[in-house]
Amino acid sequence: MAHPFAMSLLLLGLSATPALAAEQDPQTGFIMAPGWETVRNNCIACHSASLVTQNSGSREHWLSLIRWMQESQGLWAFDADTEKTILEYLSSNYGPKQDARRPSLRADQLPENPYRKKQS
Repeated sequence: MAHPFAMSLLLLGLSATPALAAEQDPQTGFIMAPGWETVRNNCIACHSASLVTQNSGSREHWLSLIRWMQESQGLWAFDADTEKTILEYLSSNYGPKQDARRPSLRADQLPENPYRKKQS
């Protein structure tokens, strides 16, 4: 019989295993969640799927990107249901990343600015 301490460590390790990653479409890399087909059908008509999957943001961020593409890149207008589906999918599956960047340096941690004139 296994030693109780060893068994406890094994169980602890198993419970700390991350959940399995969501299933991805092999052709686009999109997470196969509700709305992914709508995103595929509308987004990769103009650009690669990786342009979507490498980005992240809130619903407002994704909406601003859609509006920019509509105003300056020739993206067609979506009906309300299609736009809602796209925004829900993108913000749920490619939402803001937590801790994606390191915190900004404090002023005392910054190197000396060689262009700043020194006070005499």
